[in-house]
Amino acid sequence: MNFMKRILKAFIALLVCFGLSQTNTFASSHREAPLISNDPLADNTDVYAFRSPTDQNKVILIANYIPFEHPAGGPNWYTFGENIRYEIHVENNQAIGDDIIYRFTFKQVNEDPTTFFRIRLGKENWKTTYTLERSMNGGSSFTTIISNGVVPPPNIGPRSIESAVGLNAPSYESLMQTAITTSSTGERVFAGPIDDPFFVDLGGAFDVGNFRKGAQARDGLAKFNCHSLVIEAPISTLQKDGKTAAQAANILDGNFIIGVYATASRPEITTLDVNGGTPSATGSWVQVSRLGMPLTNEVIIPIGDKDQWNFTNTNNESQFDKYFINPELALYMDDSQFGGAVPGLSDLRIQTKSLGSFDFRNGKPGLFPLKGSPAVKGTALDDEVFGNYLLPNNTSPRAVDLLPIFQTGVPNLRPYQLATGKNGDPLAAGKPFINNFLPTFGDMLRLNMAVPATPRNSADFSSLGLVWAAVLGLTDSRYNTTANLEFIPNMDGFPNGRRLEDDVTRIELQAVSGIVLAAIGLWYDDYDGTGSPVTPQLLRVLNFTAGPTANDTTFRSSFPFVQTPWRGFVGASYAAANPLPVKWLSFTAEKVNNDRVLLRWEVADEVNNEKYEVEHSSGSGPYTTVGTVNGTNGGRTSYDFVHMTPSLNKVNNYRIKQVDKDGKFTYSQIRSISFSGKSVFTVSPNPATDFIKIQSTETGLNIRMYDQSGKQVAAKQLTNAMNEIDISRLPKGVYVIVAEKDGVQIETRKVVKQ
Repeated sequence: MNFMKRILKAFIALLVCFGLSQTNTFASSHREAPLISNDPLADNTDVYAFRSPTDQNKVILIANYIPFEHPAGGPNWYTFGENIRYEIHVENNQAIGDDIIYRFTFKQVNEDPTTFFRIRLGKENWKTTYTLERSMNGGSSFTTIISNGVVPPPNIGPRSIESAVGLNAPSYESLMQTAITTSSTGERVFAGPIDDPFFVDLGGAFDVGNFRKGAQARDGLAKFNCHSLVIEAPISTLQKDGKTAAQAANILDGNFIIGVYATASRPEITTLDVNGGTPSATGSWVQVSRLGMPLTNEVIIPIGDKDQWNFTNTNNESQFDKYFINPELALYMDDSQFGGAVPGLSDLRIQTKSLGSFDFRNGKPGLFPLKGSPAVKGTALDDEVFGNYLLPNNTSPRAVDLLPIFQTGVPNLRPYQLATGKNGDPLAAGKPFINNFLPTFGDMLRLNMAVPATPRNSADFSSLGLVWAAVLGLTDSRYNTTANLEFIPNMDGFPNGRRLEDDVTRIELQAVSGIVLAAIGLWYDDYDGTGSPVTPQLLRVLNFTAGPTANDTTFRSSFPFVQTPWRGFVGASYAAANPLPVKWLSFTAEKVNNDRVLLRWEVADEVNNEKYEVEHSSGSGPYTTVGTVNGTNGGRTSYDFVHMTPSLNKVNNYRIKQVDKDGKFTYSQIRSISFSGKSVFTVSPNPATDFIKIQSTETGLNIRMYDQSGKQVAAKQLTNAMNEIDISRLPKGVYVIVAEKDGVQIETRKVVKQ
């Protein structure tokens, strides 16, 4: 009865909020539950958590809200709501409950209530600021770490943003950069409107699985904006013992796993003023929206339970497990059920007789026949290890793979290792490729912060995340010749956290179709036990797409990584709204003769580009321009610049400011170099043919290797101050070895591959 009263109160509050909302939104996967669809300001759209590609000591947390913001959605433009608690939650140990909470609350002011314009003559209506509080004890107490944080206005148009009748800003980009704030505890923070980074064919997916391919596919979120909360936090802040990534025992260290989810809460009661004044909000705070793993409430939880799922605490949701162990989606990948009625999923078929006997269709036994047998002794399937969770009964086949993926994370234990090295036995020890097991039993993104970030310009980078890491670990000769733990590109991808680029719709549909089972050696039905297990059915699953495979615009190469919001003035097509005048491919810094710094960068797709300004900061000082290089507006161009007077006793920070012909600009990533009187590492042999050995007296060094174009070709962490890099497959030539510590590039060295 109390629960029903709480639902009723929340429902009334949401109806009031709906009456106050600025603009109705269209149907979308973001509007995943009936009640929250009426309250867009509090609607979580996506959550991301990934290791920063620009600073290996940091993790990026992103929570997005307010779906389907049309760029021209005036006159009452979208912004964060008042009387809403927007929270990003982090769990970092095996105890149930939050450990760290970041809480955002917003305030608005009308600087000129006499006008109907959002921006006029330097004044802004609905000007929004925020307070950020942080709790390090699960919400028992909060400390304010940012006051009066700036939220950029909507990207209305050139008169509102750049002209004297508006804000007279240099560009909208400058407003975004100004809004980036460093908290009193060291986190970098951005809160404001962005391009919605999610991509999915909504029209196809929800037309009863009518997924479209190729040119017919349509990104239902293309050219729409949302509002984003972005936090760059040191790993040592999020790690349970305050350790840095360099202190991890290895790249799958279980002590570095965090769970991340986001929520929105409103006061229990909102009362309207009969005279049209500001409504009053009273009562206890009620959670009205939450999101961890993408698409859980959209396509796993049935419509009758969606509202309850949003209200339920993340760590108290076992009643929803039944939807994972026999998911509805699996019925449309099963020819004995409704597979024939959904041709859009025809390439996805679940194993019915894997290895001749194991059936993973809904209601079938799966691996349950092995329960209690010597074969599962000592594995994660042993009741003495994880109890009855993974093999609960003989009618819950997907408890063995979908429950860990969504509800606990996957441990680095048998059988959850790649089939590489298993010699045909899926329960044997294989090649480790994931450990994000945090057994708090709830829907969260789980990220192992010890796993290095895959460079975004790497030829191995893939939006298929862990699926592609598994493919490389099974088929690529660089990784499939040993069952030892080694970094495989994309081990940092979804569902080990979630990167902006990850195609989560495709990955999750592949997961429901049994791709994870295949990766650990429970192959598809058409594998007869001889030859390669990469069968036609496995290839069909790998090649399946759910429509669009990438966002409709680029992502930034530096914080906050999310992209500039689309501009309302551009028009219906938004064809001219590409926010990046160049595409950054690489940027490196190298010491020369121990008293100069050589900067090199490569770009592509230069359009309307005028010049590059080289900016330098000494220590923690401000950036100043130390040189200018004219742009060429070519297809793919390399540039270089030598800084003749770097600081020899402070850290040198460099960034490249790309300036467009109309005055707009973007920034590259930041590169840092420190000079010292002694060499911190040695490379031998040099020249080399097959392997080079890196040795150092320093601890916690990250080693990166680049070719002459600036492309990263190898990355290692020094263990016991030593490591080897296999260069046997690299082309002959000169390479640059870079040593970094705590995010600072402290020494470079050239090596010759013969």
